Amino acid sequence: MTSKTTSRVGATTLLTIVVLALAWLVGFASRLFAIVRFESIIHEFDPWFNYRATHHMVQHGFYKFLNWFDERAWYPLGRIVGGTVYPGLMVTSGLIHWILDSLNFHVHIREVCVFLAPTFSGLTAIATYFLTKELWSPGAGLFAACFIAISPGYTSRSVAGSYDNEGIAIFALQFTYFLWVKSLKTGSIMWASMCALSYFYMVSAWGGYVFIINLIPLHALALIIMGRYSSRLFVSYTSFYCLATILSMQVPFVGFQPVRTSEHMPAFGVFGLLQIVALMHYARNRITRQQFMTLFVGGLTILGGLAVVVYFALVWGGYVAPFSGRFYSLWDTGYAKIHIPIIASVSEHQPTTWVSFFFDLHITAAVFPVGLWYCIKKVNDERVFSEFRLRFERQANNLFISVILYAVSAVYFAGVMVRLMLTLTPAVCVLAGIGFSYTFEKYLKDEETKERSSSTSSTAKDEKLYDKAAKNVKSRVPDCVNSNVSSPVSCVLSVRLCVVDGNSHYAFFFCVSFMFHNANEGEETGVSSNVRTIISIILVIFLLMFVVHATYVTSNAYSHPSVVLQSSTSNGDRLIMDDFREAYHWLRENTADDARVMSWWDYGYQIAGMANRTTLVDNNTWNNSHIALVGKAMSSNESAAYEIMTELDVDYILVIFGGVIGYSGDDINKFLWMVRIAQGEHPKDIREENYFTASGEYSTGAGASETMLNCLMYKMSYYRFGETRVGYNQAGGFDRTRGYVIGKTDIKLEYIEEAYTTENWLVRIYKRKKLPNRPTVKEATIPIKGKKATQVNKQDLTLTFNFNSLQGKNKKGVIRPTPTSAKA
Repeated sequence: MTSKTTSRVGATTLLTIVVLALAWLVGFASRLFAIVRFESIIHEFDPWFNYRATHHMVQHGFYKFLNWFDERAWYPLGRIVGGTVYPGLMVTSGLIHWILDSLNFHVHIREVCVFLAPTFSGLTAIATYFLTKELWSPGAGLFAACFIAISPGYTSRSVAGSYDNEGIAIFALQFTYFLWVKSLKTGSIMWASMCALSYFYMVSAWGGYVFIINLIPLHALALIIMGRYSSRLFVSYTSFYCLATILSMQVPFVGFQPVRTSEHMPAFGVFGLLQIVALMHYARNRITRQQFMTLFVGGLTILGGLAVVVYFALVWGGYVAPFSGRFYSLWDTGYAKIHIPIIASVSEHQPTTWVSFFFDLHITAAVFPVGLWYCIKKVNDERVFSEFRLRFERQANNLFISVILYAVSAVYFAGVMVRLMLTLTPAVCVLAGIGFSYTFEKYLKDEETKERSSSTSSTAKDEKLYDKAAKNVKSRVPDCVNSNVSSPVSCVLSVRLCVVDGNSHYAFFFCVSFMFHNANEGEETGVSSNVRTIISIILVIFLLMFVVHATYVTSNAYSHPSVVLQSSTSNGDRLIMDDFREAYHWLRENTADDARVMSWWDYGYQIAGMANRTTLVDNNTWNNSHIALVGKAMSSNESAAYEIMTELDVDYILVIFGGVIGYSGDDINKFLWMVRIAQGEHPKDIREENYFTASGEYSTGAGASETMLNCLMYKMSYYRFGETRVGYNQAGGFDRTRGYVIGKTDIKLEYIEEAYTTENWLVRIYKRKKLPNRPTVKEATIPIKGKKATQVNKQDLTLTFNFNSLQGKNKKGVIRPTPTSAKA
């Protein structure tokens, strides 16, 4: 290697390091808007439990964390945290905290949790660079790393304070797939083992590991079907699957799921199929062709049928769990709404709109198909003209098939569920990086370099064997194929003629390969320098627009903590509404330490994390019947709800109400899901149609049904609201969120009382009354003959024991609530 080449390699390496460092820095800085505008605080709902669990682990140690029984959750059931959580996030934060403490950088564990996701965004960019580099080129890798560093689709779950599993899981996803590609490329057990270790980290961090454990087998299966089996594939997949399965079973929450659930069976099936294919390849050169075909067809049919029978037998016997409802909801978007409403009630589980694709991906969504086409073309156009289908399939690069499968599957799942946009974003960034890199490579190449490279490549082609075969291509072409095939029409005519001769497949591949060959010749002819300059400038403008859009979306859409709301006054001044923390602070300071708070499950983690009080349900949603019981209490009238609350030992009830400030995420807008979930468990008591108007609409206005007006949720949300005026020209009881006056303004409470309402009425807390053993009822006037009417309390009236009922063998008395009064 000459000194000039060495210096060029050194400069390239230095530039690569600088670009990756800048991508990490920009990605980290763009995720700090929430910290700058507000403060260092945990966002959303799930992150509060993650922070609380991490804090407990740091204080008490890892083993006590695994055995931690959280008595403040799911009262009166409780929760075993170690067996119901993915501990990778907590262990990562705890390890970083321990390292910083060892280096005498003493920081609170909360700060580590807040800044963990922005830090891992840089690692995700680096992992994406290595993956794209293996798939295409270092230049495409740099583009992909820069894209994913600031892409809103990934930033939405990795801003500062978003302490959720996805913050580290996307890094694990990209790194695992890079190691899989590397192991497949080299056939090394070392790379396959490293891939298994990376997969183990992902399993410990996020339930989305099921995606990768089905994507890798899908890639292996595609290679087998396309006739691309090799010893490298056998070594890579076999080593990976065995180690990955054993390692994943070490996570307590996962346990034996890799061998006892249907979601993991495809990976095992591909593992078995790979053993059969390896055996066939071993036996192919040792037996005759007829014996091989008999063994192949007969053995594969018998073993395949036996595997299907064994699987269904294991499912029927209960040894293997069937596919879960979440799996069916990915293939049928209406399944969850009918069978599992608690899944459909989450906004992240709704189908993705087209606007969301552009909002989260911007220009990369448009360039993504270009990169996908380049990958398909790279696979399908590699020397097709000279060797046709069989020869091409042996020579094509297997790695492009992996990214094609990754992209296609991610696009489908992202369209089914908004939350899965997170798995699509890395694939889009990779393919967009390939698209931009390849295009710039074509249009920014100097003419002299281009001519020199073309002449060199033409000289090299003459020296290769498969190009010599291409010279005799016409001798191999049937007479039905026109030698002047130059358009789709002529291709169709050739295919029509060859159908008669029985060579239609040959004509088709000839036509496709010939058109691709013409396209390549068109690329090699070159474009004028002016056109190349204009196209390059336009692409640079698109990149700048992407940076502006990503910064704007990150700043205005994804950097607002859900516990702190922001608004603007008429003068443009910023107005902070801190009602959530105000209410949680009141609960912490003004209620007993063992007080039990009932709310909808959305707020369970925040109440336990900030108020440190016991909750009935939370965001874990593992017990649908318990959530349905809370939904029934919210949907029932006050007296029926009081009985449920008494059974559950509820002390306080918390509801979110946005009618004053126009907050659309309040409990009234979520109420129908409470009704649907409660109806699933209590269909005799709760019916969804009873909460609609006469015209079949959902409303809390003048046309609301009596069931709606008398339910507990309605009363707690609108209590004393009829006395307020939210605007000068608006009537009392005008709901800003719904846009009309409520149907019932004179609400009276009998079994609960208002305990606290925040400044903007966003959070309302009620206290369950401790009623006496004999409930107080309204007074009644009972006329007594010969005297003036006397006010008598019904609670003073006694219940008379009816001795006439002492009949029959058992002679049991019956208490009848018959009030009597003494005559004058």
